Amino acid sequence: MTPLSDIAAILRGAQRIGIAAHVRPDGDAVGSVLGLALSLRALGKTVHALLEDGVPENLAFLPGAETILQPAGPLDLDVAVALDTANYERLGAGVVEIFGKVPVLVNMDHHPTNPLYGHHNHIASDEPAAGQIVYELLSQNGLPVDDGVRQNLFAAISTDTGSFQFASTTARSHEIAAEMIRAGLDIARLSQLLYHTFPLRRLELQRAMLNEMAFRAEGRIASWQLTQETQQRCGVRPGDTEGLIDTLRMIDSVVSAVVFEELKDGKVRVSARSKDSRLDVSAVCGQFGGGGHRMAAGARLPGPIPAAAETFLQALEHEVRRLS
Repeated sequence: MTPLSDIAAILRGAQRIGIAAHVRPDGDAVGSVLGLALSLRALGKTVHALLEDGVPENLAFLPGAETILQPAGPLDLDVAVALDTANYERLGAGVVEIFGKVPVLVNMDHHPTNPLYGHHNHIASDEPAAGQIVYELLSQNGLPVDDGVRQNLFAAISTDTGSFQFASTTARSHEIAAEMIRAGLDIARLSQLLYHTFPLRRLELQRAMLNEMAFRAEGRIASWQLTQETQQRCGVRPGDTEGLIDTLRMIDSVVSAVVFEELKDGKVRVSARSKDSRLDVSAVCGQFGGGGHRMAAGARLPGPIPAAAETFLQALEHEVRRLS
């Protein structure tokens, strides 16, 4: 594994740098890309921050979000950096087209299934968020960390640790938050924007989920099928579904929650969560070509959505019943 000190040297030696993360970006992806981009721009680097699907509306308040571009043609880059992306293709076709022509690709991630697709790879599966890796890269190697960088990396770490509640959260996660607070970061404001500011359509979507959620395995599995019809009726936009699965997961009898999202191409996006460390949802998702973390993983299945849900839930139920 390439040490963070070596990656810092590579970035210091480059002038034109591209940074990207996975499609359908979440808080960790957006915050990590922006945190690193703002730091390198403070060094005088020319930085192209790229996200195939752009910035979701719920994260558009983050400093520098307006500078993130969707790929649109070739870029002359010295170094490309992939963050929080478990496999190369998840960067998106446009980003892959650009990064495929760059002489040096740095791959920094925390997914244990990452196949080391970069020229330089730093995969820290014990870290709860890519944002925590980026923070260590900057703080350990004297790279700029200002308030904008802190806001983005706090958002990255906070969202991927479930606001410091998930089992993946480390003591270092809390220490980093403390360092940021001592430096003047307003976490009350950030938390308000991250967790307590939603458009009405998000609540309409949550109402639909509560009306339609289903249970099996004596209530130990909760699931919801988010159809295209429901998405259109509620006016869903990217980012609106983020965190909804946690409402299913909080039910006392539930050990695993799953959301099935019908995509426009007819495929079904599966998001799975586990509340029991014995239940590895990444292994279940792996049966269908997906992956992720032990307690949080995903996959894509062919539609229609009822058939995809039943196929996945049968496999999941088999594993849940092995717990008792």
